[in-house]
Amino acid sequence: MEAPSPHWLEANHQYLLAAVDGVRAALETHAARLAGRPAEDRSATTAAALERAAAALPSPAALDRLTSIFGLSPFERGVILLGAGLEVDAAFGNLCAAAHGDPQRDYPTFRLALDALPGSHWSALSPDASLRRWRLLELGPGNALAASPLRLAERVLHYLFGVQHLDDRLAGVLETVPPPQELAPGQRALAERIAALWRPVRDAATFPVVELTGSDPADRRSIAAWACSLLGRDLRALPAPLLPTRPDELESLRRLWELEGALSGSALLIEHDETREAEAAREEAVAWLSGRALGGVLVSGDARRRARHRPVITFEVTPPTTAEQRALWKAALPLESLNGQLDHIPMQFHLGAPAIRTAAIDAMARLRAGENGDPPGNQEDEAGLFHAVWDACRTQARPRLDDLAERILPAATAEDLILPDHQKQVLVSIGVQVRRRLEVYEHWGFDTRGERGLGISALFAGPSGTGKTMAAEVLARELRLDLYRIDLSATVSKYIGETEKNLKKIFDAAEAGGVILLFDEADALFGKRSDVKDSHDRHANIEVSYLLQRMEAYRGLAILTTNLKRSLDSAFLRRIRFIVEFPFPGQRERAEIWRRAFPSPTPTDGLDPEKLAQLNVSGGNIRNIALNAAFLAADAGEPVRMTHLLRAARSEYTKLEKTLGPGEVRGWDS
Repeated sequence: MEAPSPHWLEANHQYLLAAVDGVRAALETHAARLAGRPAEDRSATTAAALERAAAALPSPAALDRLTSIFGLSPFERGVILLGAGLEVDAAFGNLCAAAHGDPQRDYPTFRLALDALPGSHWSALSPDASLRRWRLLELGPGNALAASPLRLAERVLHYLFGVQHLDDRLAGVLETVPPPQELAPGQRALAERIAALWRPVRDAATFPVVELTGSDPADRRSIAAWACSLLGRDLRALPAPLLPTRPDELESLRRLWELEGALSGSALLIEHDETREAEAAREEAVAWLSGRALGGVLVSGDARRRARHRPVITFEVTPPTTAEQRALWKAALPLESLNGQLDHIPMQFHLGAPAIRTAAIDAMARLRAGENGDPPGNQEDEAGLFHAVWDACRTQARPRLDDLAERILPAATAEDLILPDHQKQVLVSIGVQVRRRLEVYEHWGFDTRGERGLGISALFAGPSGTGKTMAAEVLARELRLDLYRIDLSATVSKYIGETEKNLKKIFDAAEAGGVILLFDEADALFGKRSDVKDSHDRHANIEVSYLLQRMEAYRGLAILTTNLKRSLDSAFLRRIRFIVEFPFPGQRERAEIWRRAFPSPTPTDGLDPEKLAQLNVSGGNIRNIALNAAFLAADAGEPVRMTHLLRAARSEYTKLEKTLGPGEVRGWDS
């Protein structure tokens, strides 16, 4: 809503004072009559002054708009002015006392209004009438309704003076959402449909609730704000976790919002993405408020919810298409040097218009600061700009997934990974397919056959400590992608349908950045499920099918790890594109791992990788032994020696509940 002009503010102020003077004249007449004195009739004079003030207004006064919004009768309008008079005129309290005939009652009351103002009617005092229903006035303590002190609601007082000031009781829970600078054409068309749905509605009680589901919460918010801007409305967002659940508190919030929405012409956006059983009370609060609050209400969430007492129109928000994202990127980036590589950005990252604008600003700042390995200010370097945009997109895509999975910062390089040549070649093939998806899927037309089967999936199988997680780190580092680890044993739920919900949240959040998903402990879900004996087996099959379906359609790389490949169903294995076996390292591989176990700054003395390789342990155990030995040496103020490694090896074997054989450490202490 645009701020009023100084000219309107001054003219509106004079109009309000002229209107209050008309009520003052009525009180003076009543006070004189009560005291038995002749009263001067100033009605014609005050009416003429009000007409002159109205003529000076470039647009309707706030008082007249208030009267129209709430359908106030002339008497109800007079009661509002009675409350305003106490705020604009220091002598108004004395006039109220004189009109009451009681010096202690220097405040307005309904009784005073009924006795002094023309056109009075008792129905104005009803809880269903505008004054009390919308809480335009606040009633103070008193022995009777008509005798209780009246005070103009602060929000209404500010409105009469042309000031849009959010009620303090709402300021802590509502956020003003400005319309976005740009939207993708498809999302803009959806916003226009919402505006067209609301545009002909005139009765606040008949506004249908608009429900927005799917896509990213930021996209849903942007579409809602754009739709409201088309209608000349502001949008206020209310996070569902801030909703009270007690009925009395919820009712108070509803009344506060209805007054705010009516005065500011705003719509309410309730943002709710929680679906946990523990949030049942919050779900009920969302349904209650969205169904009962008058005016324009939108509900944004990751699943359908039903409002009560009002019709609900649901719109599914889909991400911008690849072509729309390209156009948004070209509009957001001030340089042309990315034209050759721009296609790769929307193929990897599925961002909406707000995220693209933010990422573009972030990328330019990174480039100027030289955060991507390029000299500061090297804006014409295509590779530098591409990497800056790429990393900015990664940052934009993270927030939704950070709450659902563990982000791993890749530290390992390809040189750290000790594997047979065949396994290394498979890992190289995985990286090639991730990098070349754009060319094969889009340019060569494979994506025209549908999304199923286009996801790149891999199974890493082998004993613990053989490098499965390290291999995922290497891929993430080389592909410059984020890596998130999901513990499937914690994701699987005993409650029917909950596992699918958990997996849906993860994949939906991951889609924005096409991150690498590393599902640990696949055995928790992917056992041999071909024999269906009861409902639990049938449900397990449904869970497996759902995960496979999402993996096959996922835009990024999904990796499953298992220690027991033989326990997995062969039907499941056929649907995985890559299978990498991580063998237990032989003595030659163990010697190579020992050569790389210590960083170059670590002081060492007399270490023999061939002797160390006699230990029959995995790479993960080797790293533990090396680290523990380093601490022992540091505590002794010495370089790392074989004696430190011997103590660390004994400790590791104790942890593994294994016996350290003499042949494994022969010659270590010589």
